[in-house]
Amino acid sequence: MSFRTVILAALVALAAFVSPGFSGNGLPPTAEEVVKIDVLPGWRNGQGQHVAALRIRLAEGWKTYWRAPGEAGIPPRLNWQGSKNLAAVQFHWPVPEVFDISGIRTIGYANELVLPMTLVPKTAGQPISLTGNVNLGVCLDVCMPMDAKISVELPAHGSGLAAPIKQALRERPDTAQEAGLQRAVCKVEPAKGGLRVTVKIEMPQIGPNEVVVVETANPSVWVSERATMRQGGALTTVADLVHNSGTPFALNRSDLRMTVLAAGRGVDIRGCTGS
Repeated sequence: MSFRTVILAALVALAAFVSPGFSGNGLPPTAEEVVKIDVLPGWRNGQGQHVAALRIRLAEGWKTYWRAPGEAGIPPRLNWQGSKNLAAVQFHWPVPEVFDISGIRTIGYANELVLPMTLVPKTAGQPISLTGNVNLGVCLDVCMPMDAKISVELPAHGSGLAAPIKQALRERPDTAQEAGLQRAVCKVEPAKGGLRVTVKIEMPQIGPNEVVVVETANPSVWVSERATMRQGGALTTVADLVHNSGTPFALNRSDLRMTVLAAGRGVDIRGCTGS
């Protein structure tokens, strides 16, 4: 069975570029010159789920962002609401890189991102029509947002290009258990405009210059992170949390997600205790 993928990438907005961001003719680069997006169709697993991947290929020197993009990145938005026979989607993010440019830290991927997806069909044994929008930021010297519309038919039987998807799945962060986490403790206190969370993670070091990224389950909550410090067997980081509306909000420690990044490795920690 043949696969038909329609990718329409369009430039939504373009910030003022310095010279290296321009193409050879002196004009701003087109969307097609910067990024190519397609879907690797993958296969159906033994549970009847479809394993596929979104592939983002970038021009030399460009990068895109992880789900938590850091201080100045543009967070990706993946919307599959136009799909048919799709009940749920789970993304499996590979370990990202930490970029530190002029004291500004961002988190993402250079050159290429293969983002595996587990797709659950509403009706088992039937094709999935995957349709939706991908909004992401791409950066060279400055950043610009990009839009892509995706439409692909994923058959119930047969298989597609598997090797890149399997490789990306192997590049996932370690679980807390795999990394030897002893405990993660979060102290929450009021701060100007929101909350301040001090996270102490007791686990073996995974590499030099460890970074802890804190995320909440609420996409409307903005997280500003400070420096991470290690003392012996523990990492400590402080994050300020502010709701986009500027209004008070509730925070459940079990909904916090901490990712430790260093030396090409990652550790995914879900939830923390109060003591």
